[in-house]
Amino acid sequence: MSIRFDHVSKKFGPKQILDDVSFEVKRGEILFILGKSGMGKSVTLKHIIGVFAPDAGNIFVDDYEVSAMNTRERIDELTLVRQRCGMVFQHPALLDSLTNYENIAFGLRSQQYQKKIGKKLSEDEIHELVLEKLSLVHLDQEILSLFPHEVSYGVQKRVSMARTLAPGPEYLLFDEPTTGLDPLSTSSINELIFELSRKLKVTSIIVSHDMACALSIADQILFLDQGKILLIAPPKDVVNSTIPLVQDFFKETMALLPPNWSIKT
Repeated sequence: MSIRFDHVSKKFGPKQILDDVSFEVKRGEILFILGKSGMGKSVTLKHIIGVFAPDAGNIFVDDYEVSAMNTRERIDELTLVRQRCGMVFQHPALLDSLTNYENIAFGLRSQQYQKKIGKKLSEDEIHELVLEKLSLVHLDQEILSLFPHEVSYGVQKRVSMARTLAPGPEYLLFDEPTTGLDPLSTSSINELIFELSRKLKVTSIIVSHDMACALSIADQILFLDQGKILLIAPPKDVVNSTIPLVQDFFKETMALLPPNWSIKT
């Protein structure tokens, strides 16, 4: 089981966003996609769930060819793929009119989820699942009765993650998950991503500028530049890369690291 890109290209107008991109993320791996802004990182994530269709090439999620599902006739298959993927957005994107509890429970009440599991959950079952996911993101039950605006931005991020986890996705897709957080909260969220990936045995793809985190927890790091893959390698090989952009990222990162920081080996 994996996510695979085979020679994928995408243009928006005259701008080439992805240019013959090929890679594979295997079951249970953590892949970081790094690169400068506007180099196709978030576009890559959106191709996985069929928000965008490639101009050329093929994209597979397990045995499903997502790149061939951009027709009305195959919308049910695309829905199945999206159910396997949990997306954590750059901003929490919680529903302000709902409590944190109702936000986490939102996906559990959907017709798509009920169809997936073959039944409608009771309120007791929903409550149990909400508490389970809340525990996974290390939040206390007291925040459940509050609305998103009544908790900190960092807590909102964790509530958003709990909401994504609730329907039990097999793939977690993170789009700049630490945007807007202070360094301490950033480190905490990064550690949580690693913990969830290992504990739940899910595959995680993280779009980020955070090379320190990538070097600490990633199994593979992919560098995108001008729509092309400059490098895809484990952290220990990234550190020794002679590619100028990769070296620039690493030098900038090293200047900001705490003394006890270490590279994943």
